[in-house]
Amino acid sequence: MDEVKTKANQKHPLQGAGGRDHAELADIFNRNEKRVDWHDETLWWIRTKRDRNVHQIPEWEQLREAASQIKFNVLSNMSTYLEQFEKNAIANGVTVHWAKDAKEHNEIVHGLLKKHEVTRMVKSKSMLTEECHLNDYLAEHGIEVIDSDLGERIVQLAKEPPSHIVLPCIHKKKEEIGDLFHMHLGTPSNMADPQFLTEAARQHLREIFLTRRAALTGVNFAVAETGEFVVCTNEGNADMGAHLADVHIASMGMEKLVPKREHLGIFLRLLTRSATGQPITTYSSHFKKPRPGKEMHIVIVDNGRSVQLGREDFRNSLKCIRCGACMNTCPVYRRSGGHSYHNAVAGPIGSILAPNLDMRQYADLPFASTLCGSCSNVCPVKIDIHDQLYKWRQVLVKEGYAPAGKKIAMQVMAKTLSSPTLYHVAGKAGRLTLKFAPFAVNNKLNAWYKHRDMPKPPEQSFGEWYKKNRS
Repeated sequence: MDEVKTKANQKHPLQGAGGRDHAELADIFNRNEKRVDWHDETLWWIRTKRDRNVHQIPEWEQLREAASQIKFNVLSNMSTYLEQFEKNAIANGVTVHWAKDAKEHNEIVHGLLKKHEVTRMVKSKSMLTEECHLNDYLAEHGIEVIDSDLGERIVQLAKEPPSHIVLPCIHKKKEEIGDLFHMHLGTPSNMADPQFLTEAARQHLREIFLTRRAALTGVNFAVAETGEFVVCTNEGNADMGAHLADVHIASMGMEKLVPKREHLGIFLRLLTRSATGQPITTYSSHFKKPRPGKEMHIVIVDNGRSVQLGREDFRNSLKCIRCGACMNTCPVYRRSGGHSYHNAVAGPIGSILAPNLDMRQYADLPFASTLCGSCSNVCPVKIDIHDQLYKWRQVLVKEGYAPAGKKIAMQVMAKTLSSPTLYHVAGKAGRLTLKFAPFAVNNKLNAWYKHRDMPKPPEQSFGEWYKKNRS
């Protein structure tokens, strides 16, 4: 029991990045090779499920294009749709709040809970609240928050942030979850049966749902035409929390809008197929007005989104519907883990959203990519993710946020590649070094050598071969 308690309370090595960048944090994740392989294979399995499912729909590309154009329309008329949504939501009896940043969001939520003398709240999955660090803020003010999504609850018990926006505990194995549940929920030791653990979590959360007077949900889609919003879950936890509580608070990023209710059909067909390879989410719940005697509040949050909207090269990132498809396909994310991105939203999409919030803190993330374009290929709303990653690199270097060593290396490379003489001399020097002094590159100072074997040097360059054989 003491051993399990120590393991359960141990601070996660990736918590509180402490100034470490993606490469350093990925190196921590990569120390466990078996876990990396398992993480990689599991996410790729989800990617293949997505492929099988979307290939059954002949009009898949038309759906993507329609969704992209709808979102483009929203971004081009954001203020109009926000005002329309607010007007209709208020007419429905919903109280609408506006938050310019994370601090204001947290203060509004705290103010509502304080007004109703609520000290314990249940919350369903909301990446916006992760972005705003709401749980920590409320804890500092004496309010207990229980995450009711199973994956979110697992990482909450482990005192870790989610590592994936759809699969929060994808980095954990069932044995580790069993240890956590043994410590916190009193399940038998060494119990790793998923069905048993799920039932234990269900019984644990049922008491939470029945006793919490306030519930917070996220917002997947908000309909300007009707003032309603839609929450998509596979567990029904958002519905349980919202329907049993006296006060329902919905945290909504301002980009979540769609103009009309009829547009929801397009996005609901795209969302879960892209996320988990399912035809549809188990629960797609519409919330329009509070029940008699109850309250419903919507907190519409900017937190840098209007700045991103004003960046012509990056505004398309606000089309994101948080499906996680780009993470499931990304070779870097799959083998470096979500926590290596030291941001609420990991993976390729997080790498183009985060620098908008803080260029200095997240300057490393756009470089954590191969620019293979697989993320853009699977994005259900056609965000040009890999192009934006490339453009962010240019911005970050221009603004002076690139490491000095990398800038010098790029300058040397540019000089070498622009001079045929230098290029041929460097190539010959490289081949001779690999052949006669391999220790000069096969050492810990060479980042490439840490994870791969250096190639066997060729006898001659292509230029030399071509010159000899071109006749």
